[in-house]
Amino acid sequence: MTFESFAEQHGLIIQDLVHDRWARCATVDKPNKRNGVYIFDGKSGAVRNWAMHEKPIPYFNNDFIPDTNWQVKKVATDQTRLERQKHAANKAAYILNSATKGTHPYLASKGFAGDKKLSVWKEMLIVPMRINQSLVGCQMIDKEGGKRFLSGQITKGAEFRIDAKGRHILCEGLATALSIRKALKTVGKRYTIHVCFSANNILEVAKNYPDCLIVADNDPIGIKVAKKTGMPYWVSPVEGEDFNDYELRVGAEAAGKSLIAIGRTVNPE
Repeated sequence: MTFESFAEQHGLIIQDLVHDRWARCATVDKPNKRNGVYIFDGKSGAVRNWAMHEKPIPYFNNDFIPDTNWQVKKVATDQTRLERQKHAANKAAYILNSATKGTHPYLASKGFAGDKKLSVWKEMLIVPMRINQSLVGCQMIDKEGGKRFLSGQITKGAEFRIDAKGRHILCEGLATALSIRKALKTVGKRYTIHVCFSANNILEVAKNYPDCLIVADNDPIGIKVAKKTGMPYWVSPVEGEDFNDYELRVGAEAAGKSLIAIGRTVNPE
């Protein structure tokens, strides 16, 4: 089976096959977004649909003829990757320096119409992404809620932190984090919120905070990752709901109380 056929069987849509580095692509379930990722060196590779797969699915071609120059190519590929990462970090710094503080349609759709504390650039909401306080890239959110990262940037282990006053709380997205902040302020509790940008990245970020609380989306991957961290976690009792949905439905005070009452793998009633 060719790599392209393997990728297609797992829901990825590859238009122009890229070799020797991770590349983003569309998926059958989300054809208008680059929700898939793959890597292929001619012999082996892996594919992943972020909405469906917890980890990459490996591929191996038994008919492959080894390339005697693979070591040279690997060094070149690694150097290119580092250059792309540096370029992405520099571009993120430029975007943030050029952005202004203001409201955004996405925030309004999530219940935060009056929030003017976040960065907006060219009609996109900009969320900085850092590793060990160093800027590595940013998430860009359009008015319809479409999200993307800068080409070549590091995403694994990156986070956006909101305040640093209390218990470490990890979640996937910005809207969820803002609802957590609102709910805990309502019940008078301190917090340090970490936006991890995806369920699987929560696993990476959680390694740095052994006493954290996970706020998971109520979907198969969200719950599975929360359990895998081994940390106490919160999840809505309603399938498909995240904390932002829950807070809008029950109110900030009730949502805040459900968080501070949480124990290991306990859900709100």
